[in-house]
Amino acid sequence: MKITARCHPLLEPILPKPIAASKLMPDWLGKMPQEVPAQRLGGAAVRTLKHCPPGIDAMRLGVLILCPADITVRGGDVSWDWSPPILPDADISRSPVGLHVPEQAEGTPYEQPELFLKFMNFWTLEVPEGWSLLFTHPLGYPELPFTTLGGVVDCDAFSDGYVHFPAVLKPGFEGVIPKGTPVAQAVPVRKDLELDVGVMTDAQIARNRSVQQDLSREPGHYRKKFRR
Repeated sequence: MKITARCHPLLEPILPKPIAASKLMPDWLGKMPQEVPAQRLGGAAVRTLKHCPPGIDAMRLGVLILCPADITVRGGDVSWDWSPPILPDADISRSPVGLHVPEQAEGTPYEQPELFLKFMNFWTLEVPEGWSLLFTHPLGYPELPFTTLGGVVDCDAFSDGYVHFPAVLKPGFEGVIPKGTPVAQAVPVRKDLELDVGVMTDAQIARNRSVQQDLSREPGHYRKKFRR
């Protein structure tokens, strides 16, 4: 699977490039311990999220789109200091961020009195035929002062368009969202789905029991045996 990102040649020198999520893992992951004492278990050592391959693999999926410039939020105003070149042959905003009015979220769980940000993306994204891109808040970055709203775009057909990212600012945030901050994670997906719901056979129950026992006995069993 390949994701191809392209930008206008005049913007290339000033834009932070999309990066494979596996190359920009959250700082806290490297700093956290392998085990910690659990007070509710009498101080017994328990493994931390560092031992959770599914969680870590989710953070490594796809690519991260990065904020193109420093964006300042202060006193209810949003500002930036960014002067990209004029593109006479392109039709795209020269602002690194746009806004949505609060009324556009009326009746949804995202409803709030403040404006919504819209991070502008200056990269087109292309995937092979039959694939789409799921855009979501960067996984593993809950501390960011905004939450990016998710969406799916058919970037096999929409490979010459720009996908921008609406985001809800956290209440009371004032400060700077630095250039290079991950603002969205793009993960390749297929939208076609078949679901088969049923019950396990006796053989499947036996295999399930064996897997659960091995997982509880041997730390790292999932990573060693099942992770590809």
